Amino acid sequence: MGSKLTLVLFFAAWFGTALAVAEEGGQAAIPHLGEKGLAGYQDYMASAEHKAFVIAPGGTWAWSAEQSTPDMALDTALEECGGYTEQKCVPYAQDDSVVFDAQRWSGLWGDYANAEDAAKAKVGTKRGERFPDLRLVAADGDVVSLEKHRGHVVMLHFWGSWCPSCAHELPDLAKLRQRLQADKLDVEMLFVPVREDAAESRAWLKTKHLDLPVFDGGASDMGEESLALADGTRLSDRTLAEVFPTTYVLDKHGMVVFSLSGAPPAWEGYLPFLQDAVSHSGQ
Repeated sequence: MGSKLTLVLFFAAWFGTALAVAEEGGQAAIPHLGEKGLAGYQDYMASAEHKAFVIAPGGTWAWSAEQSTPDMALDTALEECGGYTEQKCVPYAQDDSVVFDAQRWSGLWGDYANAEDAAKAKVGTKRGERFPDLRLVAADGDVVSLEKHRGHVVMLHFWGSWCPSCAHELPDLAKLRQRLQADKLDVEMLFVPVREDAAESRAWLKTKHLDLPVFDGGASDMGEESLALADGTRLSDRTLAEVFPTTYVLDKHGMVVFSLSGAPPAWEGYLPFLQDAVSHSGQ
């Protein structure tokens, strides 16, 4: 690689816990970053100029060092970051200065599709696609397909009581739901069990004193690895979630604006993003 060395590191947020990093005037947490990301940032700070450190919603990060110019370092880091996430990567630091734009950060799920573009969008699970229309059954027996939630921002969470990491993050999601309710924010949280009966999931939540809205997606037991669609067909749960837990955020037109495999350090850090989606999607 010659005399110039480019170092790029990437890690997803769910493998670590959020830690504080030193900034001028005190301590501030790098948004959505976990333990491995913090270690990467410390390595970045110790590296030679010119360099850049970039982040994206959901915890993806990358950095580049020993480049000819600050712009070259930034372009290299952004390109690498973009290869690991569908989200928009933005600068956090260049050389020894923090350049993070906090006001821009919570709007990175946009631009949001209008109704016409959403109606023509491809059905799928990637950012910018219209999420498959799942057939969901509420606890009272009402059938509520995803299409019936149009007009609301939807947070769709695939989990199972048999999944240790799912169990670990559910109290954090319950706190987020309480915040959403307290702020009267129009976000529908739908918890869809995979590979177990929904009644079993609800009973397990009751033993943990967690009040979360569980919807039956048609996964009756561990042997059932698909979920029901509104048109009567079924879809493999691995098509929707490569790992469990997996979470999607859909805008008011049912478009995927964010997805996360695994659990983040803290769900509270996503509240500004949800507020932005409520305010600006659905136009």
